[in-house]
Amino acid sequence: MGKLTATGVRALKEPGRYGDGDGLFLLVGKGGARSWMVRVQKNGKRRDIGLGSAKKVSLALARERAAQARSQIEVGIDPAAERRKARGIPTFREAAALVHAENKSAWRNAKHRAQWLSTLEAYAFPTLGNTPVSKIEGPAVRDALAAIWLEKPETARRVRQRIVTVIDWAISKGYRDTPLPIKAISKGLPRNRTSPKHFAALPYAEVADFLERLRERESVGRLALEALILTAARSGEIRGAMWGEIDFDNALWTIPAERMKGHREHVVPLSGSALRVLERAKALRTNVSDLVFPGIKRGKPLSDMTLTKVLRDMGADCTAHGFRSSFRDWVSEETAFNGAVAEAALAHAIESKVEAAYRRGNLLEKRRQLMDAWATFCDGRAVNIVQLAAG
Repeated sequence: MGKLTATGVRALKEPGRYGDGDGLFLLVGKGGARSWMVRVQKNGKRRDIGLGSAKKVSLALARERAAQARSQIEVGIDPAAERRKARGIPTFREAAALVHAENKSAWRNAKHRAQWLSTLEAYAFPTLGNTPVSKIEGPAVRDALAAIWLEKPETARRVRQRIVTVIDWAISKGYRDTPLPIKAISKGLPRNRTSPKHFAALPYAEVADFLERLRERESVGRLALEALILTAARSGEIRGAMWGEIDFDNALWTIPAERMKGHREHVVPLSGSALRVLERAKALRTNVSDLVFPGIKRGKPLSDMTLTKVLRDMGADCTAHGFRSSFRDWVSEETAFNGAVAEAALAHAIESKVEAAYRRGNLLEKRRQLMDAWATFCDGRAVNIVQLAAG
């Protein structure tokens, strides 16, 4: 028989903890809120498990739930987890897995698909993983991010965005009512004073000499890097290039939308120098793959590390992606071409929606003039800067 009675429970108003026996307590808060809690010990560890509001849970039901919780703990079952399952509210870990499953087919980038869950597993699940999505609050998210905010700022920002995505999903599913106070969370994090890292670029004035040294030897990796420089393309676009994308007759390379960062088809006008690189690559072509620059593994493109190794072997203190910056700096400082033409050549997205709506053309002919001029510069030949066609 317990120490409390149903009548006595209703009469208790003074804040405090009132024991019924066998670890069952009625908690009365300063504001008058009353709830049930059972304290259970197992293997020297103590747990306090909430059993519900006294407004909804009677003394008899509280005793029943307390007995059930003690039995579950005894056989290794987590009562809180079992109640969550009954209510259908997933933990943050479970919700993240559901969000990933629903969205992964829409994410084109395989690396992004893999990293989306792995970053949460490494930096969010240890502190938030077993918490119901309905109970995730700003301070807990802030503390999880603070552990990596200064050491891994870019990763931390991605984790923050992914946590928000999971919580927004939980709201849409009816598992919680309010979003995270993301502005307050961000303000509560330490200020990161490190400058953003940019891809190391070779000064454009040194590109011609670099290409001359690059051409001293020939390999698939060196040809790919030369093509990358002459087309101002991204590494992935070059490494994934297929022979079916190349139109030698019209000197055009059409990169399909699914291989572009912006998911829009991009047409690259090919200079005479770029075409000559492709002709040299064609001489190495085999029947094994339709890739312009195949890797060592059958049917696989070159790895990004292949281009990095070429640069390292040549003692170049830059990255393959950095040649896009070299190209852009050259356009700005040495030519009269309009910036819009250079941005189109780099396949950069137009930030202004209004401008994007009106600039529907791809500036192909102007870009052809630009790429021809860039090839001339890269080949170490004089370029008449004054008379370059303005964009």
